[in-house]
Amino acid sequence: MSIITQIEDRIKSFGRGSIFYPDDFLDLGTSEAIRQSLTRLCKDEKIVRVAQGIYCYPQIDEELGLGIIMPTTDEIVRSLAKRDHARIVPTGSYAQHVLGLSTQIPLNCVYMTDGSARHLELYNGRKITFKRTTPKNLSFTSKLAMLITFALKSLGKMNIEQTVIKRIRELLKNEPKSEVMKDLSLMPEWIRNIVTEAYE
Repeated sequence: MSIITQIEDRIKSFGRGSIFYPDDFLDLGTSEAIRQSLTRLCKDEKIVRVAQGIYCYPQIDEELGLGIIMPTTDEIVRSLAKRDHARIVPTGSYAQHVLGLSTQIPLNCVYMTDGSARHLELYNGRKITFKRTTPKNLSFTSKLAMLITFALKSLGKMNIEQTVIKRIRELLKNEPKSEVMKDLSLMPEWIRNIVTEAYE
């Protein structure tokens, strides 16, 4: 069985929507043979390249006729986090978007990580920037509390409007107070005040 056939069979076993990497096939051949096989499968439109060294066996929307459904930025980032055994959390304007504090999707999504710092350019022209940070900044018990902290930091203390505070309160309603309270020491005092007042 040729290496390209073996790679294609393995990709099919991953299932549609799966994101994968050349290293997933190291047992099947040389790095060059794997790279050439993946390039060929892309040309044959059996897989898609979402960024350098990152591929997807895409979902196909046949019901609405939309064709190939590309993975979202979050799906790509979650896959990278799993592969690298790293914590990766959105920050800046992208954290604001994730929390519903902003309707704009930034062209450059910035994430904090305890893994490697790097830049990725995606198939759609968007960019992902991974900024390395200390493990302490990612040691929150509550992921929501961490997102809120990064989003508010990027907005800045002087730019927090009532609409933002209202949204934070809505988000925290469904988050156990006991979990969030464990993270207060990781927040700047002014963010701590916004969070604690949301539970009053």
